[in-house]
Formats: sequence, structure tokens, C-alpha cells
Amino acid sequence: MHSRALAALMLSCTFASTGHAALFEDDEARRAIIELRQRVDALQQANQRSSDDLRKSGDDNSQLRRGLLDLQTQIEALRVEQSKLRGQNEQLLRDVADLQRRQKDIAQGVDERLRQFEPVKVTVDGLEFQADAAEKRDFEAALAIFRSGKFAEANAAFAGFVRQYPRSGYVPSARFWLGNAQYAAREYKEAIGNFKLLLSEAPNHARAPEAALSIANCQIELKETRTARKTLEDLLRAYPQSEAAVAAKERLFRLK
Repeated sequence: MHSRALAALMLSCTFASTGHAALFEDDEARRAIIELRQRVDALQQANQRSSDDLRKSGDDNSQLRRGLLDLQTQIEALRVEQSKLRGQNEQLLRDVADLQRRQKDIAQGVDERLRQFEPVKVTVDGLEFQADAAEKRDFEAALAIFRSGKFAEANAAFAGFVRQYPRSGYVPSARFWLGNAQYAAREYKEAIGNFKLLLSEAPNHARAPEAALSIANCQIELKETRTARKTLEDLLRAYPQSEAAVAAKERLFRLK
């Protein structure tokens, strides 16, 4: 009896121990499952975040791509505009260069025209003086006419010069050549008048001795021998060292 009771007690303990072990194993499994679920949930959440990040990154990349395309379009537009501006700038440079050349030409033309009115220093028959450009031109033109043998035209040119420029330093020389043109045209009295004016206005002029000799020559042509002799004698007294004095001595010898 006692043995059966002991056996029953031992069997009861065995079942109790087995039940307790089974209960312990269920709790461990439950915790493991819970932890596993938590890990799965965490992984799912991480995966969702990664998906969201990738989606957002894709959107950002699309926006960046569109931004780059827009930037390239703007750069190309700027390049085209720059090319246009470069062309316009080159045209402006050409226009400026052309204007500068024209301005230089105009300035040179103005300077040349102004120089025509500016006095210039000239030396004629040993006399130095200031003369206007037009004055110089007219005298040289009249002298060129005389040297070409057109004495009537030279007469008019020198007479016009003396009237137009009565205060000119050229006047004594102009009167000398005017008298010679008149002498060549056999206008002896008119020639004598101009030679005498030269002597009275500029007795020390380089052409004065020749003018005195020319007066005597005109008087000889007019058959005024006595007057011509006196003129030659006056020449020898006034200009004894001149070349005209040598010619005057020869004339006097012939008039004897």
C-alpha cells in the first residue's frame, strides 16, 4: 500500500515536472517569436524608409536632371547671345575705326585749309617777310606767266597783284617784274613809272640797281638820250658796286 502510494507520488511528481518543463519551453518560444516579429517589423520599416528614400532620391534626381537640362539650354542661349554680341562688337569696332579715319581726314583737311590762311615766311630777292599762302601763290603764278613769255598776261597778273596786296613784301619785286613785262610789250612809259615807284618805295631793294638800269633802257628806246645819260650817271653814284653799274658804264660809253 505504502509502495503504491509512493509510486503514485513519484509518478505525480514526474508529471508535474514534465508539465513545468513544457510550460517553460512555451514561454521561451513565445519570446523568440515576439523578438523575431519585432526584427521583421524593424526590417520592414527600414525597407520602407529605404524605399521612400530611393523614391525621394529618384524625384530629386529627376529634378536635378531637369535643372541640368534647363541650365544647358540657358548656357546655349547665352552662347548664341554672346556670338551675336561679338558680331555686333566687331561691327562697332569697324564703325569706330571708320569714324576715326574720317575724323582724321577731316582734321587734316581743316588743317590744310587753315594753313592756306596762315602767314608763311618767304625770302624773295634777299628780302625776308611774312606772306599769306594765297599771296605767295598769286605772286609765283604771275612770275611763272612772265617766264613763259606771255608778257601781256604777266602784265595783267602783276598789276592785279599790286592792287590786291598793296602792303605785301612782294610789292617791290612785283613792280620790278611788272616793269619788265611792260618793257617787253614796249610799254616804256608805263614801265618807267613802275621802276621809279620801286626806287622810291624801296631804294635799298636788291632789284633797285636793275630797276634804275631798266629806266635808262626805256628812255633810250624812247630816244630820250640826255635823260637816259643822267639816269645812268645817277645809277653809278647810287649803286657803284652793283652789276648794273658795270652795264651802266657800257651804256654811257655807247651814248657818247
